[in-house]
Amino acid sequence: MTIVSIAERLGQDGFLARSLHRDYRHVTQAVDAPGSLVSFDVLNELIASHRLEPPRLRLSADGEVLPQHRYAVPVTTRRHTVWQRTHPAELHQCLSGGASLAIDAIDELHEPVADLAQHLESWLRTRIQVNAYASWTPTEGFGIHWDDHDVIVVQVEGAKRWRLYGPTRQAPMHHDVAFPEPPPETPVADVVLNPGDVLYLPRGWWHAVTADQGTASLHLTCGIGPHTGAHLIGWLSERLRTHGLVRADLPLHACPGAQEAYVESLRKLLLDALDEPDLIGRFAAARDAEDLGRLRPSLPFLNGVPADPYLAVRLTTGRARLTKARDDDGAEVIRFTAAGQEIDFAPATASLLRRLLEGGWWTLADLATAASLAVPDAAGVVGELVDGQAACVRAGHR
Repeated sequence: MTIVSIAERLGQDGFLARSLHRDYRHVTQAVDAPGSLVSFDVLNELIASHRLEPPRLRLSADGEVLPQHRYAVPVTTRRHTVWQRTHPAELHQCLSGGASLAIDAIDELHEPVADLAQHLESWLRTRIQVNAYASWTPTEGFGIHWDDHDVIVVQVEGAKRWRLYGPTRQAPMHHDVAFPEPPPETPVADVVLNPGDVLYLPRGWWHAVTADQGTASLHLTCGIGPHTGAHLIGWLSERLRTHGLVRADLPLHACPGAQEAYVESLRKLLLDALDEPDLIGRFAAARDAEDLGRLRPSLPFLNGVPADPYLAVRLTTGRARLTKARDDDGAEVIRFTAAGQEIDFAPATASLLRRLLEGGWWTLADLATAASLAVPDAAGVVGELVDGQAACVRAGHR
């Protein structure tokens, strides 16, 4: 698959060990068919068929967001709600005059991009949001800037120049105590992305992007949700609320000796929590379990999943996990964890569940065959996943 090739071309485990959060990577021809992800035709359809309001859809030039009235007019409905209708002529004028077009979270609007995000989530074990950017002129849409998350950029059409200046503050955050120093005048790298090329940038790296190659440019930026020490501490604070000491009022009005005793007890509790084995692994598993993914209904199937071999099934999250466990009676089970749910299945369903973890749509017949189950039994497994909001179904094609 196209998405798998991104991980492979970036280096799979080698990338995770040596490049992730550390240094940029530029890989040419990493995606075989980038146009299968998104296209200008798709952008036309999304803008025409969705009421996309800023900041979901926005135009920017020279680091400034253009006011919406430059390319849209308000429309009042019979129900007295107001929405902004994009006017193509004014939109074209703004874009030809140097503005860049951005659509945030296009992974929630276009299924091939959702597939890209879901596969990256399965690989990187974190939330991915994909934005689309289109430019027509050498004017920089966003100026020299840095992002508070790592990104994987996929060039889809045309070409775009990326000037990379490196970081001036280690791991800057969205809510931080200081702002990075300005970037140096000379970039550390100057690369041009062509269709199929991929660029990885760690957070905090200053960069400037321009479509100065004489072609219209369209690219996707996959924002990688960070997991920081601050997130780990916040997660620990949630878990430690089971202790009365943590829930208790601070001894603000007690004598100094009592206050010192409280702090010492709290310190011991925190140190014990930090000494727990595989703490980071359990944090990652907990965050995967909580992620709701891209929730999707399964209309018209309101009362269970029919045993239709042509019915199509997919997971709604790329961060589901399968583990071996034992139920309350001590019997071995396969534990499926995703979307805030923990569901135990018989070991015979393992192959069915692993097939779903590969991503994309599968027919109920495919899933039943993978696990040597009857179609009605496979429908029962899928039904539990749908009830848990971890999967969705749609009518298949006979």
